[in-house]
Amino acid sequence: MSKSENVLTEIRNNVSSFVGREVMVKANRGRRKSLEKEGILEKTHQNIFVIKIKDNQQIRRISYSYADLLTDSVELKLKHDNRKIGVV
Repeated sequence: MSKSENVLTEIRNNVSSFVGREVMVKANRGRRKSLEKEGILEKTHQNIFVIKIKDNQQIRRISYSYADLLTDSVELKLKHDNRKIGVV
């Protein structure tokens, strides 16, 4: 296993330990656009994790890859103590 695969595995394991918890996600959408939402870390899969967000009366699910956390295009924090998730 290469070094980058080890880092992604560590990030995946870290994120998996917070499934079911309330999180805040901040995602860079390019061209000075960013998304900031609160939701629940719903699931983790081999290459992605899913966050369930309630917008107005609608429930949406947004998925990101673990590489997004590694490259800082997505920032994931616990809602109540502001601790970053996925940082190695």
